[in-house]
Amino acid sequence: MIQQPGIVLVFLSIVSLLPILVIATTSFVKLSVVLSLLRSALGTPQIPANTVITGLSLVLSLIVMSPVLTAIQDRMAEKDLSLRILMEGDFQKHADLFVACSREPMVSFLLKHAHEQEVTMMREMVVASHGLDVGQEGSPVLVAVAAFVLSELKEAFQIGFIIFLPFLIIDMVVANILQAMGMVMLSPTTISLPFKLLLFVLADGWHLLIQGLVAGYL
Repeated sequence: MIQQPGIVLVFLSIVSLLPILVIATTSFVKLSVVLSLLRSALGTPQIPANTVITGLSLVLSLIVMSPVLTAIQDRMAEKDLSLRILMEGDFQKHADLFVACSREPMVSFLLKHAHEQEVTMMREMVVASHGLDVGQEGSPVLVAVAAFVLSELKEAFQIGFIIFLPFLIIDMVVANILQAMGMVMLSPTTISLPFKLLLFVLADGWHLLIQGLVAGYL
């Protein structure tokens, strides 16, 4: 049983913020954007469905974040802290301890995969807007999160550009052939779609793409 009545409200608030935390502090953004760009490159705006892309991105994000979660769990074990103790004990004390156990592994992961350019920019913004003294070694959580998200978006668009190239070439070739044959009324995307799907399947695209995305975090 949860002893303090106010803990229920705090717990519900944390649950409501959980989707934002998942999006901002995990690989979900990069994975979901790349998969969405792949769908656009193939010319199938509804396939795979949004639920499929979201579900796959969540599963892959869990795989990527498993070392971080393990590190947090180990730190909690060293402090004799568990979710049951967190919910049933002195919530304020144990919540602060949980945040302390989670902070370093999470910030280390974010900074590891954030570009130095974005980290420097966000650090300068914090100094300029709030006048905080943030040195090279000091990286507040908000700086790490913002730099990580920007870096993930940048890498996702770079990968999306590479994905688009072969499919764009197929679209251009099909369009030129149809124009040369005088079949200007026929949509090039209708003809090129089977060839793009065939190219993606023959190249084992799903395997290469997912393997490359996950390996980028290892």
